[in-house]
Amino acid sequence: MKITINGQEHTVTDSPDTPLLWVIRDSIGLKGTKFGCGRGLCGACTVHLDGQPIRSCSTLVGDVAGRQITTIEGIGSPEQPHPVQQAWLELNVPQCGYCQSGQIMSAVALLAANPEPDDDAIRAAMAGNLCRCGTYPRIHQAIRKAATRAVGQWRPQADKEVASHG
Repeated sequence: MKITINGQEHTVTDSPDTPLLWVIRDSIGLKGTKFGCGRGLCGACTVHLDGQPIRSCSTLVGDVAGRQITTIEGIGSPEQPHPVQQAWLELNVPQCGYCQSGQIMSAVALLAANPEPDDDAIRAAMAGNLCRCGTYPRIHQAIRKAATRAVGQWRPQADKEVASHG
């Protein structure tokens, strides 16, 4: 079967019942997408399917043939990070970092759909992504930073409000 990941077509021999996560990590060799709970509940394995965030641990590879899959490796690079990745770096969001690729993928999808989300929209979009280290205020702040940069309205005082009210 053929699948397209980050714009590159791959022929995979995995069973159609194999979770997409294991195809991405083991068959294709992209290690940025993480295994968390294995049940689609934590968000660590979030990737985009045709631009929408999905849980790759609970999506079967047989269901994604002919569709566009984007992983964390496909949204930016160290030389040219995505604006969300840049905000993550500038605000030093990660603590342990394990969940962060899934967090970033959800944030990128949010901003693609809603370039100027309010705090409620951010909380709703990120509700399915868990962080055991509790970096939620920094995650929220980074999303606001990336969003306001995108529309040229970066307001440091808004980040201070988010940091104090989470």
